Amino acid sequence: MFDVPVSIAAALVGGLADVLRPAAGDLATALAIVLFTAAVRLLLVPLAIAAAKGERTRTRLLPKIQALQKKHAKNPQRLRREMATLYEKEGATPLTGCLPMFAQAPFFMVMYRLFVSATVAGHQNLLLAHTLLAAPLGQNWIGVVGGGLLSPPSLVFLALFALLGAVAVWTSRRVTAEGPMALVARLLPFGTIVVAAFVPLAAGLYLLTSGAWTAAERAVLRRRVVLART
Repeated sequence: MFDVPVSIAAALVGGLADVLRPAAGDLATALAIVLFTAAVRLLLVPLAIAAAKGERTRTRLLPKIQALQKKHAKNPQRLRREMATLYEKEGATPLTGCLPMFAQAPFFMVMYRLFVSATVAGHQNLLLAHTLLAAPLGQNWIGVVGGGLLSPPSLVFLALFALLGAVAVWTSRRVTAEGPMALVARLLPFGTIVVAAFVPLAAGLYLLTSGAWTAAERAVLRRRVVLART
């Protein structure tokens, strides 16, 4: 299923690394992954704009939603119908804000497959031999921590976890969701740290770059939404 996309990704990442190597040296492949991720997120900007508009609509509808929740608290089925009618009338959907996350899931899976596959298009996957500082891009933290928690490869992963944590804190503090889903929305960003411990370092770099992009993107789009109101 992913054979063709993985081959394309290997060519793109490998080509970018070759271009960057004279200036970036051993960091070229890691930087190529960052640029690949940024390109993916750039393609998804229209979905992010739609998500921001959806968030604005949900914020505007919040008083009506709370009134419906209070009115039909004892009738969940009626509440769901009334909520669906309200969202349909306003041309909104609760899932709009998830569009960028859903849309980039295949790209993350391609990056994951690229750095766990011994061969790509019938040839040896040379990208697996590349490293970020002392850590192989095709290895996960569980695989390197056996050499010691403070070994050079493990320290690279710990630095990645720290950066993912910083992005998660920033993102969590800016969640505007209300009600039962608010806690889930605030905890969800921290899931990237857990995932990054079990996937190859290359996929962890994808998560970090994408998370940082999302944080910056939301800040810019939310500011534009606020300005649009004034």
